[in-house]
Amino acid sequence: MSTVQSDWKSTIKGYEEHLRLERGLSENSIAAYLRDIKQFSKYCLEEQSIPHPGKVDTDAVQQYMQFLFDRDIARNSQARMLSGIRSFSKYLRLEKIISIDPVELVSSPRPERKLPDVLSIEEIDRIISSIDLSRREGVRNKAMLEVLYSCGLRVTELCELQLSKVDFVDKVVQVTGKGNKVRFVPIGSTALNAIDDYLVQYRAEILPMKGHEDTVFLGRQGRGLSRQMAFTMLRRISIQAQIRKSISPHTFRHSFATHLIESGADLRAVQEMLGHEQIATTEIYTHLDRRFLRDQIEHFHPRSPESATKKQKS
Repeated sequence: MSTVQSDWKSTIKGYEEHLRLERGLSENSIAAYLRDIKQFSKYCLEEQSIPHPGKVDTDAVQQYMQFLFDRDIARNSQARMLSGIRSFSKYLRLEKIISIDPVELVSSPRPERKLPDVLSIEEIDRIISSIDLSRREGVRNKAMLEVLYSCGLRVTELCELQLSKVDFVDKVVQVTGKGNKVRFVPIGSTALNAIDDYLVQYRAEILPMKGHEDTVFLGRQGRGLSRQMAFTMLRRISIQAQIRKSISPHTFRHSFATHLIESGADLRAVQEMLGHEQIATTEIYTHLDRRFLRDQIEHFHPRSPESATKKQKS
């Protein structure tokens, strides 16, 4: 099979268009892929003197992985970077820039299984209760957090949620997730009531800008909120509630899944609601559930050291 010559810059530009148009990835995902590939191309040019992607071979990829390891890059990050190079290699073969996949024989570092931070039900109540509802933004912020916890949405899904996709009768929201995949997620009455209050007390007074008419959550200028605005809002409210954990909108998503599984929800149902492509991604919450059960035993079982210490003190 013949191959075509192509420099790094033009090839990465073509790869960007491939991710956007053919794979339909979100701008955030595209930016992440490009960041990793640009770092790989920099290494190839500066450390290996590889002038164009067609010259990349298995040895170059393996040396790059060793390069990352030697710099104490986390295993999860190494695995993500290799996954990006694998995606890039598929594109190179598609465009006939290479004929042999240089990543095929490179094994991925085993990722660390890090358990995410989770809020207790009491902590979530404290955060939501600390919102100042005398301010119109407070009514909006409460609705956003209620939806996050009720539906387990990703922050981008929350910011891009559309009014026409919220069904107040059947109590379900239609969400467009990663890869433009659509799913339907049940939403509780508490969250729906919070949205209703927001629509009456805040959004009715806002004139949406063009292109934002159907966006649920708007800022004062009539634009949809950015991911960063959602992060900043939640961190500020968490500080007010005196929650000392590191909290982001994703923490509410983790808490949503963990509390469901702790209460006996079916793993496949949780996978569907979260929009996970692989059940293995959802299974991390079963590990959280085991940690919760272990903590209960350590605190309350009569044979546990912690329980015995408590009895002695009392």
